[in-house]
Amino acid sequence: MIKLIAYGVRPNEVEYFKQLNKYNFELTLIEALLTDDNLDTVKGHDSVLLRANCKGDRQALEFMKNKGINYVFTRTVGYSHIDLDAARDLNIKVARVPRYSPNAIAELAVMLAMNLLRNLPFTLDRTKEKDLRVVPEMFSREIRNCTVGVYGTGKIGLTEAKLFKGLGAKVFGFDLYPSEAAKEVVEFVSAEELLKNNDIVSMHIPHIPNENDGMINEDFISQMKDDAILINTARGELQDNEAIIKAIKNDTLRGFGTDVMPNEQDVFFKKFTDENPLPDKSVEDLLALFPRVLVTPHIGSNTDEALSNMIETSFENFYEVIETGQCDNLV
Repeated sequence: MIKLIAYGVRPNEVEYFKQLNKYNFELTLIEALLTDDNLDTVKGHDSVLLRANCKGDRQALEFMKNKGINYVFTRTVGYSHIDLDAARDLNIKVARVPRYSPNAIAELAVMLAMNLLRNLPFTLDRTKEKDLRVVPEMFSREIRNCTVGVYGTGKIGLTEAKLFKGLGAKVFGFDLYPSEAAKEVVEFVSAEELLKNNDIVSMHIPHIPNENDGMINEDFISQMKDDAILINTARGELQDNEAIIKAIKNDTLRGFGTDVMPNEQDVFFKKFTDENPLPDKSVEDLLALFPRVLVTPHIGSNTDEALSNMIETSFENFYEVIETGQCDNLV
């Protein structure tokens, strides 16, 4: 029987792992992410399943290889947390989950945008304090009178475009390689036009190290329409926190919503206090800008359908590779 250890398994995910285990893997489910501190827990297993922000560098892979592990997979689309060069050197196979419910992240992006548009966080923050007065800051436009720019129209971006279009918004898109399906939903424009003319801009592009790091910077924001809302549910490495903070404080941006952070392994999935402060001052400064800045801790894929897709595909990946030595999702 294959002994599989999975990291970053939240309590609400345990039953999904058990119910979807049709190949009867012997499962060890660890709530914590894989780090230097718990690396020795891989001992006695044949295969490892990671999630984003788990430790998958050369040192970790060498340790796993020495313990007889030849399969280190991730249940995420991205795999930058795994050192692929080291994996090849060590003859460790790596596979990913190339897709899961696009609605999960698209819905979150829409909700962040709509909350900022309708000033709901501001309003709810007041009503919870029993202040039920209506003030000018609660006034808003209707989404059907707004334009939305989707920066990256893959499966997630296209799903978001459809959701916004269903709400009555005019939707524009930018993509280096626009699909025929996307062309039926959005009007494609240049990146410059998308930033300049839209009330809401939502990011749905991958992070490419050394190419688009911190692309959401002062120059990027300066090209946007005054009083626009910016949403990033793609990758934290795309955003320059300091530039966003400056834009909010200067009222260049009306609002910012994000589900990601640069170096989020140091920030997300932890509780911070005065005695244990946030290690990144820019994150603390962003949080202090609530309700004009909304931050969620990478929960875009934290839905029933997306979770099921991730687990089912991961189990299929392991089964195919172990049985045949290959699978379509190897990287």
